[in-house]
Amino acid sequence: MNKDLNSIGLDKKPSDTTVVVAMSGGVDSSTVAGIMKKEGFKVIGITLKLYDDGKEVAASKQCCSGQDIMDAKRVAHKLNIDHRILYYQDKFKQGVIDNFVESYLKGETPIPCVQCNQTVKFKDLFEVSKELKADALVTGHYVKSITENNTTNMYRAIDENRDQSYFLFNTTREQLNYLRFPLGGMLKNKTREIAKNLDLNVADKPDSQDICFVPNGDYASVIQKFRPDSFQKGNIKNLDGDVIGVHDGIINFTIGQRKGIKVSDKEALYVLKINSEKNEIIVGPKEKLGKKEINLKNINLLTNKIDLNKNIFVKVRSTGNLLEAKVDLDGENNAKVNLIYPEDGISPGQACVFYSKDNHGDKLLGGGWIVS
Repeated sequence: MNKDLNSIGLDKKPSDTTVVVAMSGGVDSSTVAGIMKKEGFKVIGITLKLYDDGKEVAASKQCCSGQDIMDAKRVAHKLNIDHRILYYQDKFKQGVIDNFVESYLKGETPIPCVQCNQTVKFKDLFEVSKELKADALVTGHYVKSITENNTTNMYRAIDENRDQSYFLFNTTREQLNYLRFPLGGMLKNKTREIAKNLDLNVADKPDSQDICFVPNGDYASVIQKFRPDSFQKGNIKNLDGDVIGVHDGIINFTIGQRKGIKVSDKEALYVLKINSEKNEIIVGPKEKLGKKEINLKNINLLTNKIDLNKNIFVKVRSTGNLLEAKVDLDGENNAKVNLIYPEDGISPGQACVFYSKDNHGDKLLGGGWIVS
């Protein structure tokens, strides 16, 4: 290994290396900026203003709120680094919020954080970083990246409770070779410890828990705001096709849901299917939730197709386990995934993400969007 290879795998001295750090105002990205500065890199911090929440409050548990921008500014000032704010509200509305609303209206369960990474965060921020002639774009995501021979591969983070690789499956090969994730090899308490040692104002700041435009996790209120006509009453049916209840709008339901169905039966009922065309909810017993076959669209691969013929594992939700599976690709950017064992609550609109195991850990291979 070249003695001048720096900590992010580039053959340059840190003092000759410019990095853009995506600074959300949280402890993770702030700590990354601090680490890069301490190691002697030339650091440019960029914060994205994505959403006008209307209540710029200090206690917000949302990311990218007004308070977060102020926190990022303070961190940049403390570290004495260049800091810029990019105003991307219109791009975010078109690329993320509109997609989120339309997806729910189709009976899907969308993941706006993937859309956000795929559009404004990595696409637009990537382009801005290149324009600034930065050598790398560095983020506070908990994923492990290993760069060998100028090629970067992504792995699940050491802290599996924090791992965010699922949300990054749509990263392109070009983006991945340019991105760096310094936190993937450490636990969260270590991140906070570093932030305290750097005397950063966000060292004890709580993690953002809500999607930035969904206050308190209330999806229905967001959809009502943008599409007030979407709350149409419809039938709740059982597997025999009998009408056993009425719902107030399919957007109130997700696959696998038990609470809030408001239909009594001799056994617990779960949402098995959402039919947006007929505005119907199909419910049934828990044992009918398990599925082994998943159809995917818009496949993104970070590996050779041949790698998918080996032992593959998939995740069908961000908090899910790795499941043994076989993946069959077609020539139209679609795929059929066959799980070895059935899994409950698989929902259209979510992602199915592919992994394999090697001596570095659980390697991200790509993934696609669940259609059915």
